Amino acid sequence: MLRFFLILIITFLFSGTFKNPPLKKTKPNILFIAVDDLRTELGVYNSIAKSPHMDSLARTGSYFTHHYVQVPTCGASRHALLTGMRPSKPIHLSNRAIEKEISGKPEQATPETFIHKLKREGYHTVGIGKISHSADGLVYGYEEPVSNKRELPHSWNELLFDPGPWETGWNAFFAYANGENRQSLKKQVKPYEKGDVGDDGYPDGLTTKLALAKLQELKNKEEPFFMGVGYFKPHLPFNAPKKYWDLYDRDSIPLAAYPKIPEGIHSKSLHESGEFNQYALGEEKAGLSKVVSDAYAKKLRHAYVASISYIDAQIGRLWKELKVLGLDKNTIIVIWGDHGWHLGDQRVWGKHTLFENALKSTLIIKSPYLEHENKKVDHIVETVDIYPTLLELCDLKINHYVDGESFAHTMESTQKQSNGVAYGYFKNGITLRTDSHRLTQYYREEKPTIELYDHTLDPEESKNIAKDNPEVIQALMPILEQGNTGLYNF
Repeated sequence: MLRFFLILIITFLFSGTFKNPPLKKTKPNILFIAVDDLRTELGVYNSIAKSPHMDSLARTGSYFTHHYVQVPTCGASRHALLTGMRPSKPIHLSNRAIEKEISGKPEQATPETFIHKLKREGYHTVGIGKISHSADGLVYGYEEPVSNKRELPHSWNELLFDPGPWETGWNAFFAYANGENRQSLKKQVKPYEKGDVGDDGYPDGLTTKLALAKLQELKNKEEPFFMGVGYFKPHLPFNAPKKYWDLYDRDSIPLAAYPKIPEGIHSKSLHESGEFNQYALGEEKAGLSKVVSDAYAKKLRHAYVASISYIDAQIGRLWKELKVLGLDKNTIIVIWGDHGWHLGDQRVWGKHTLFENALKSTLIIKSPYLEHENKKVDHIVETVDIYPTLLELCDLKINHYVDGESFAHTMESTQKQSNGVAYGYFKNGITLRTDSHRLTQYYREEKPTIELYDHTLDPEESKNIAKDNPEVIQALMPILEQGNTGLYNF
């Protein structure tokens, strides 16, 4: 009996020694998926696009119906995303913003990007594909040899890309299924292709293969990871494997809701679809005075949604692998479209405007630590808000100024959120989006310089009503001025 009590006493005194050690509390992993030119053209946004995997992620997380980018062009939008800062000088509106403002600078006290901030906080960071502006994260021109200069020199522990038969990142960005690209064919190409190939017959499939292999490696690392995966489609050319085209009946694909030039504006607010018209073998040219036929418009919209379905399948492969590896339980997933795209809306084919179609893009966030299943967030958020939001979700502090504000609370709160505002910058203009209106001020000689659209009555932005609503402009202009960074004072 004495021996029994001695054993009990020893067990009590030293029980801490024999217990399994507590599990180490780690920060969540982040899988950040950037998708080029992805407007809110998904099933979950009531589009005809077949996007079951992104829709499922949205319905098990949060999806944002009013997410707006700062600049409707790839490089500048990504500069705002990565820094959390609005454009404040002309270079910030350029696709070379990251190269000119970040690349090659010494590592300083302020992180170059939120990815660099995560790296400093102990994250292992991996970039695959187009996260910054460059197709493969390296700085060189479209038709130049590949360099070894990183666009983000301090952000990545690993930077990976497989150009396949296209040999370089920029060639792969404009790839056709036969191994050629827009540059090699001197732009004598169509703006779309129905490739008789599998998923790996285009570069985005190769990007997925790299990402799947890397996830298997990252599972065994002690530190948390940030993995950025950048997909090219549905950027021009709208190229996708045939099986994704075959998902659609072209006759059922709708045309643009408002394919005309808005009333009461100057043509300087729009453009002649120059990027689209670079594809010299397209059956028809687009322009403000050249309306493409309904049949060709349907073909192009068919190509765009087929490209989305192709990318949706790639994202489905990543999500499936996360679940197989058990990483879904501690990984935040973000899907971000770098801007919208006019598909004949306002007679434009492309981005590069301050209209809703160019500035509103897809945003989906799924966190295993939030009870936010099927959370449709109508609150207005901006791309600059993503930086502080991710840091908050990772329980990390920002020690320097950013323009964005965290919207993490909107993903979990059951209370109706107060409506935010969003600012956009381009074409010598600043635009303000509220829950009910869009107000745009242009700093140019051509009149009118002020445009106002009532989104409660005119969601297609078909008529500028500024002339008849001075009181609305008077109320909104001070709010627009709050977003004036001095960009046009140079």
